[in-house]
Amino acid sequence: MAGFFDKHRETLDKAVTAIRERGFWSAYPEMPSGKIYGETAKADGEAAFKAMLGKPFELDQPTTGGRVGHEISPFGPDLAITYPEATPDMLVEAAKTAMASWGAASPEERVGVCLEILARINAQSFLFANAVMHTSGQAFMMAFQAGGPHAQDRGLEAIAYAYDEMSRVPGVVRWEKPQGPKDPIVLDKRFRIIPRGPALVIGCATFPTWNSYPGLFASLATGNPVIVKPHPGAILPLALTVRIGREVLAEAGFDPNVLLLAADTVEAPIAKELVTHSGIAIIDYTGSPAFGTWIRENAGGRPVYTEEAGVNSIVVTGTDSLRGMVGNIAFSLSLYSGQMCTAPQNIYVPRGGIDTDEGHKSFDEIAGALATAVDKLLSDPQRAAGVLGAVQNEATLARVADARGLGKVLRDSGPVEGMEEARSATPLILAVDAADESAYLEERFGPVSFVIATDGAEDAIVRAAASARSRGAITAALYATDEAVIDRAADAFAEAGVSLSVNLTGGVFVNQSAAFSDYHVTGANPAGNACLCDSAFVANRFRVATVRRPVAA
Repeated sequence: MAGFFDKHRETLDKAVTAIRERGFWSAYPEMPSGKIYGETAKADGEAAFKAMLGKPFELDQPTTGGRVGHEISPFGPDLAITYPEATPDMLVEAAKTAMASWGAASPEERVGVCLEILARINAQSFLFANAVMHTSGQAFMMAFQAGGPHAQDRGLEAIAYAYDEMSRVPGVVRWEKPQGPKDPIVLDKRFRIIPRGPALVIGCATFPTWNSYPGLFASLATGNPVIVKPHPGAILPLALTVRIGREVLAEAGFDPNVLLLAADTVEAPIAKELVTHSGIAIIDYTGSPAFGTWIRENAGGRPVYTEEAGVNSIVVTGTDSLRGMVGNIAFSLSLYSGQMCTAPQNIYVPRGGIDTDEGHKSFDEIAGALATAVDKLLSDPQRAAGVLGAVQNEATLARVADARGLGKVLRDSGPVEGMEEARSATPLILAVDAADESAYLEERFGPVSFVIATDGAEDAIVRAAASARSRGAITAALYATDEAVIDRAADAFAEAGVSLSVNLTGGVFVNQSAAFSDYHVTGANPAGNACLCDSAFVANRFRVATVRRPVAA
């Protein structure tokens, strides 16, 4: 067990340094290169994925003996993979039994196991890329990066925070209280980290690993067994995670039921039974605000960490690079067909237009330039497929269709050429007036965006910030040439609890969130009550118990 900690100590030390300094650092290479992962890794990963199709997924954990699962790739094929069925009672009891030895282990032992799990997951990044691609609908490159190394970095970030917090608790100390002329009172004190209990991680369909790994590894590292409940449409990536984790746990001498899979179907969901189970002590959730609200109302005071939905905004008041601005926004609107929690939806532009490096441009000219930039980006079908990916859920296509009547269509949505077997949709861009709040203040998850005419720069900032406060937002962006406007927006969005990106025109996009540097979600508006990742995300997952004994004279 100590071997795993020593093996990965250098990585851990660098991760702890990174969360304190917040500069660029990554433990896991994001490029799907054979020179990094092995010359045959890509082919091996694809072959391993195909070998799983149409077969039972083997996982040695408590089960009723039944099988569940019905995942259909957004790119067309039915995966036809089934998973072991287990009841909530069965899973919770197994987790509680496994917790005895896991919770008693040292932080170093647990962290070492967690780091080894991530290392083995990283070695299988091409397999995970295929699993994420064919459950979420992400194009291959995004599935490899976001579902693989970027997700692994987020897991490592949580481990680093957990280790940092646990390291603040000394193991054994000698306590001496002076008594004047008398001998001091001397006690030996031993401080022990106590886990809260079985943790439940409820995953989402669009980013099954990226959104689940922070909570999963934060709870594991702090001594809590974890039950992973994937979205019924994206079970495979988390099933692979659980299987690898159980293998490492067993090798380290722990009960593998420290990590369990709770697979279910849309027709027979078990999430509510797990949330309300008296044996669940911690809940992590990514998904819709409706179910997030239900969880908070029924969690019974237990710690709940959520990332939900929001309406992300861009405020355009001026730019010294019109081409760079519209190109950057076009990519942000198109990436993964707008199915990212960080994707912008509302673009606020003064109705009188803005000043640019190409002269003053009217509202209509800015709106038209955005639509043209999207057309240009997606003009090549192969590039369009690589940027847009597929649409994860049928409901998203229906949402796009319903949105067409909400404003003036600047750019209509349509299927992607060459993706006839997949669900696909290019961005729908609508023009509306700021008074039409019923159209744009509701989150329209997917490739739907609004260019909103405001009374001016101040009105745009006020409306966007108010939207973040009332509806939630994870990201915000601003284009401005006036430093006073930038300062005003920075204050307004900070007060609304949303991170702000200013004048992005190059290869960084508002959708992107960097582990070890960006605080993903603030927990300060309705888009989520937790941050991925900070000290608050891990510190309440354990408690400290003390044993005090007098020292013999």
